[in-house]
Amino acid sequence: MTDTVLDRLLRYVVIDTQSDPASSAQPSTEKQKDLGRVLVDELLALGLTDAHMDEHGNIYASLPANAGKDVPVICFCSHMDTAPDFTGTNVKPKLVKNYQGGDIRLTGDTSRIIKVSEHPELKHQIGHDIVTTDGTTLLGADDKAGIAEIMTAAATLIANPDIRHGTIRILFTTDEEIGRGADKVDIQKLGAAFGYTLDGSTIGEIDNETFSADGVDIEITGVAQHPGTSKGVMENAIKIASDIVARLPKDMAPETTDGRQGFIHPTDISGSMDKAHLKFIIRDFVNEGLTEKEALLRSIADDVMTAYPGSSMSFTVTEQYRNMKEVLDRHPEIMANLTEAVRRVGLEPVTNSIRGGTDGSRLSFMGLPCPNIYTGGHSYHSPLEWISVQDMQKSVETIVELVKVWEERA
Repeated sequence: MTDTVLDRLLRYVVIDTQSDPASSAQPSTEKQKDLGRVLVDELLALGLTDAHMDEHGNIYASLPANAGKDVPVICFCSHMDTAPDFTGTNVKPKLVKNYQGGDIRLTGDTSRIIKVSEHPELKHQIGHDIVTTDGTTLLGADDKAGIAEIMTAAATLIANPDIRHGTIRILFTTDEEIGRGADKVDIQKLGAAFGYTLDGSTIGEIDNETFSADGVDIEITGVAQHPGTSKGVMENAIKIASDIVARLPKDMAPETTDGRQGFIHPTDISGSMDKAHLKFIIRDFVNEGLTEKEALLRSIADDVMTAYPGSSMSFTVTEQYRNMKEVLDRHPEIMANLTEAVRRVGLEPVTNSIRGGTDGSRLSFMGLPCPNIYTGGHSYHSPLEWISVQDMQKSVETIVELVKVWEERA
């Protein structure tokens, strides 16, 4: 078993671990456990004797403290699943050694090109070794890069016992990409005071804020009638659902918003003449914004329904996760220590707000305050996904420096 961060990434990404939002099981796909079993074996081989996978596919392991003082127990977390947005089957990673600039044409589907004009971060990668896909799948650096970095950092600490640190917990979750990554995590068994997810992007960027998120399901029951005798009788549920979508404000969509703007986003529409189903995700950085957008969506749906007196609608809101900054602000030392670690590896820390969520969003509200650290990956969830090996190594260094900072300041 080789132990570089690149070797680990290349081992992990070829294991198909896509999650499935249509499944109610946890994990949603059994194949996520294929990677889990590999990771448990590797953790045991490193000497982490308590490494195991629970019935939900979550991986737990501990690196015992070697410090002579009481240091808070810190958890490092990444997720094993890859996004269902694009296929993750038969991944063929490619390595562009000593990148010298310019666009990168992918070899498996040459119509796909990682263009500098669309990926400006490439300008900072001259001389780096870059891992890409072949263009036919996603890469899965989200979040197998985070796993590789945590594993490599653990191996580094074991190989260098002179680096003093407190107890370190390792947690690898399933189903993060479909919003269930923290659902079955046993916080009490984990036993950590604070945590850090390795699930970010550009090196130097540390995330202490996420969207708050809700889901909305609209079920419509129309009036079915034979189309030949339907005048004045039929109320087509498909058309009702389409009317609702058509009335969504165009300036409140993912494709028209950025920064701290939230959105209303339809994610699924299905149905027949008599029944239709709409799914939405609602996002905002403040809970009041969620409430306002849900009220707006409800008013649009109610207004559409007035034109269909024989039909009915149900409107269900489900909480998904909340902005982790609310919790992290109560524990300023978590970000302060991370900021110091980032500076120690030669980077200028940039605090970032994620237009999305991580396991840390949920874990923070479950009692494990948990900001997010960069992995170096880019263009997640797409066949244009790429990551720099040198940036991954910088993430490993950051983890090592972070545990040193916690020990020094204990």
